[in-house]
Amino acid sequence: MNMEATNASLNPKPKSFTYLQSITIGSVPLPLYLILAALIYIASVQGKLPADMIGGIAIMMIMGMALGDIGLKVPVLKDIGGPAILSIFIPSILVFYQLLNVDSMKAITAFMKGSNFLYFYIACLITGSILGMLRVVLIQGFIRMFIPIVVGSIGSIVVGTGVGMLTGLGAHHSFFYVVIPIISGGLGEGILPLSMAYSEIMNQPYESFIPHLVPAAMLGNVIAIMMAGGLRTLGKNKPHLTGNGVLVRTGDDERMHAAQNIDKPVNFSLMGAGLLLACCFYIWGQLASKFIPVPAPIIMIFSAALVKALGIMPEKMEQGAYHMYKFVSANLTWALLIGVGALYTPWKDVVAAISPAYIVTVAASVVAMVASGFYVGKVMNMYPVEAALVTACHSGLGGTGDVAILSAAGRIELMPFAQISTRLGGACMVVMAAVLMRLTL
Repeated sequence: MNMEATNASLNPKPKSFTYLQSITIGSVPLPLYLILAALIYIASVQGKLPADMIGGIAIMMIMGMALGDIGLKVPVLKDIGGPAILSIFIPSILVFYQLLNVDSMKAITAFMKGSNFLYFYIACLITGSILGMLRVVLIQGFIRMFIPIVVGSIGSIVVGTGVGMLTGLGAHHSFFYVVIPIISGGLGEGILPLSMAYSEIMNQPYESFIPHLVPAAMLGNVIAIMMAGGLRTLGKNKPHLTGNGVLVRTGDDERMHAAQNIDKPVNFSLMGAGLLLACCFYIWGQLASKFIPVPAPIIMIFSAALVKALGIMPEKMEQGAYHMYKFVSANLTWALLIGVGALYTPWKDVVAAISPAYIVTVAASVVAMVASGFYVGKVMNMYPVEAALVTACHSGLGGTGDVAILSAAGRIELMPFAQISTRLGGACMVVMAAVLMRLTL
């Protein structure tokens, strides 16, 4: 009898245990996952869950792994962005019914708000995805993406306002309180400036406008997530409609896609350099925004794109930033969405928006936006699925919405284009709405 057979006979493993080990939640074997989940839960109940990055990562990852895994496996739900939907709305419901204990909420709040996790995530994604692109894809993508966004915005306004009139909401209410909030660029960058503009024009407290604007943005984001899941399925069924994360057709797409996604050995030192680059691009955006009247994330995006287009970043640094982006997107996306659901998605506002006329109007606005991007993308020699997704992000909840929409579609590498769509497009819509409201009073 050989040594291996002897060890096996001395340490037999029950077949049931071996089977349980083959089941994974995220990337963790089920038995170990249950132990870790129990540990985190007991610590939160006993008041020993740290209200910092450690506690925040632990509880957000343990919840995100489970909800993301379920969303990927449930029939129908998996085809409409199930992981993103569950990761956002289950925590929102738990908070509404006070089923997340105080220590858990403290840990999530400290990590999301105190540590600014959302912008860390976005900085890593933007820097790594831009520096990891081929220059030709980047340049052509930025040049062509504006036309689908403009056409999509017009389509959303016309269709959304028209449907609102037909359902009895009225043209004025549909335009200013349903369609514009959807395409205004999110909560912080869109809804708040919009409410302040309306407040100044109508001489009312800005707080009184927020409850009327938030539900449309939130419901629009949900519909955009579902459409993103549908676009992902469409891309699988009709591969000629998708570039699998590449926005523009180049004429030699297979070679371009292979070159862009080439597997290079992971160098942990270079990943550290990539992390530093991401943080510094974000800091540069914050610094430059003091002197340039442009939002810091937009400055960050264009700065990274300019560095890539000029070819002045060492290739090794680009590689490190790209691998850092891949690590963050693969491991922290569902965790981030747990925080988004718990802190930025009040369930009572979602429920308050549920009326047939309201839902139909919001859905029509988002569908018109996405459909415009899809068909204009065809004309612009872009991949229709990717063009539609970038346009869909114009109806998202800012950076959090972009993450949810692109995650549902499995196209997180489109983040730089999505941020332009959301932030620049949203800013233009806020200004236009303020001007039109003043003119119509």
